[in-house]
Amino acid sequence: MKVIIPVAGFGTRLRPHTLTNPKVLLNVGGKPMIYYIIDQLIKDKIATSIILITGFLGDKIKNYLDNTFDFKFDYIVQDEPKGLGHAVYCAKPVFKNKNEDTLIILGDTLFDVQLKKMTGGKDSVIGVKKVEDPRRFGVVEKDSNGYITRFVEKPSSKEVSPSNEAIVGLYYLKNSISLFKSLEYIMENNITVKNEFQLTDALENMINNNEKMKTFNVQGWLDCGKPETLLETNRYILNKRNKKINKEFPNSKIIYPVHIGKNVEITDSIIGPFTTVNDNCKISNSIIKDSILEKDVSIENCIIQESIIGEGAIIKREIHKISMGNNSEFKS
Repeated sequence: MKVIIPVAGFGTRLRPHTLTNPKVLLNVGGKPMIYYIIDQLIKDKIATSIILITGFLGDKIKNYLDNTFDFKFDYIVQDEPKGLGHAVYCAKPVFKNKNEDTLIILGDTLFDVQLKKMTGGKDSVIGVKKVEDPRRFGVVEKDSNGYITRFVEKPSSKEVSPSNEAIVGLYYLKNSISLFKSLEYIMENNITVKNEFQLTDALENMINNNEKMKTFNVQGWLDCGKPETLLETNRYILNKRNKKINKEFPNSKIIYPVHIGKNVEITDSIIGPFTTVNDNCKISNSIIKDSILEKDVSIENCIIQESIIGEGAIIKREIHKISMGNNSEFKS
């Protein structure tokens, strides 16, 4: 099975962190978010081929993956941000006009899901989760037999949503030839939403051409698209792992769950809960909780919570909530 992972987005909602790093390389629970997706695909032997659709700072993604995993990835550059449908279509040359099972995974969203179970049936499958407010998401409608009849891309605030089953970003498709034909159809007919080609329009075209699709309930849907949801995902991963650290730090208290990387110095501080401290950080006389510190961060005399601190940042004196990019410095 071929797996397509679109990772070409700019990650504007996570700036300033995404000005210097692609969104999928931002750290949650001690690893870049893309690590968890690739690690599961390889461990579960799901993929014969993994195709990354890259864009802004794509060379950093390639460098990280090629130096982390023993796997031959395919990288294709999406030259223009024309939407998810266009990003998926960029993968067509790797398929060489062969019909293959295809799994599409959005690279900026993590899933706690059994992929083998999701991809084990005879029908195409769309991952969904029931939500309270479906207007923020694309949703599906189904018939009495459980087959999808229609995709609705983010119902408007004035529209009563036909369903509360939100599309979470996992798509298992049995017919890659039909997928690419449908993508060509929406592009040739200029079927867009806000000037972008949407994957859901192509999926609806596949249904209109008799492709059978069902839904698969995904409870573990971890959004990483905004600072607050990135921190929520960090909490989820740390809580699930809940790994103790076999190291003591002078006059300091560690409140689990936390992740503390290599060569970290902590003195006279309280760290945690739900805090990720990456490699080579130095922390003194501070309290840090519910936060993510990238590599090489230096913090002194601070109280920090619900914050994301970029690589190489330096913070001194007192601050309560902050989002700082790489190599920044704050003094008061």
